Amino acid sequence: MIEDNGNKPSAEGREATDVNMYDFLKDEAAQEPDPVHTGEVTKETQVIAIYGKGGIGKSFSLANLSYNLAKNGKKVLLIGCDPKSDTTSLLFGGKSCPTIIETSAAKKAAGEDVKISDVCFKRDGVFAMELGGPEVGRGCGGRGIIHGFELLEKLGFHEWDFDYVLLDFLGDVVCGGFGLPIARDMCQKVIVVASNDLQSLYVANNVCSAVEYFRKLGGNVGVAGMLINKDDGTGEAAAFAKAVNIPVLAAIPQDEDIRRKSANYQIVGDPETRWGPMFSDLAQNMMTAPPRQPTPLDQDGLLGLFSSEETGADWVLEPANPEDMCDPSVITKESLEVVYDSV
Repeated sequence: MIEDNGNKPSAEGREATDVNMYDFLKDEAAQEPDPVHTGEVTKETQVIAIYGKGGIGKSFSLANLSYNLAKNGKKVLLIGCDPKSDTTSLLFGGKSCPTIIETSAAKKAAGEDVKISDVCFKRDGVFAMELGGPEVGRGCGGRGIIHGFELLEKLGFHEWDFDYVLLDFLGDVVCGGFGLPIARDMCQKVIVVASNDLQSLYVANNVCSAVEYFRKLGGNVGVAGMLINKDDGTGEAAAFAKAVNIPVLAAIPQDEDIRRKSANYQIVGDPETRWGPMFSDLAQNMMTAPPRQPTPLDQDGLLGLFSSEETGADWVLEPANPEDMCDPSVITKESLEVVYDSV
């Protein structure tokens, strides 16, 4: 038998606690984000965040773009900010490099400090690292991103001498850490990667909405443009870019040679190879494109880029009734209300 130790809160105390917690959560939800930095961008290093739907080809594009930049004499740092930690795998022939998150945990357990050589690796002038993320169900990916950047700052991130720092961010997720470059002016501009499909353009539109929101708060980050990957020529991605007022920086075709080489972890962005000039053009456009404030679309505008046969955009919503939700016998119970005759 469990005895009452006399420390249980009274009903009134529990009610007061519930009210206090409710008020706390309500106040917290009503708080706007802290204002972002509004001064001029003075860094000589261009920090560029690339966003897109998972699987759209950000890692493929960035590995080849960074390799092309390095071959053309630029000093480049590529940072994977996706919990999958696959941004650098193409660059290193399919090999996974230790992530900052897992290395930090292991070093802390051993009472040691993390060094640059523990987490940063290089190939032909490209320097690369992975932030990583927690195991499934064991933490927040966004918080992992924040922790990773905190460690980078301790390692001297703001003093490093690079021409370009490219950040590979998952665009599907909109929680704190993944929006860090836009919300905190950690980059000068954003590039969105998409294809001619509704889901990838939905993600690109969300990123444009985030940029627009923080620009209105005084932020400096803008969208430099769109990279169309796996372009099949149907034109929806180009139409989206025009509608939100951003340029198309390059269109990588849906080509079997590219697909096969990418699957075999081969770099196709070398300037001396067949696809090298395409990535050189992308690099030049990325370098010179100014950061713009986009004009994101609403849901109807996004659906309007596609034919209604493809999206079901002409569907009319039919409201549900209580009778649809359960057995009719439940709905038709007799009332227990007492009705008094009028005097």
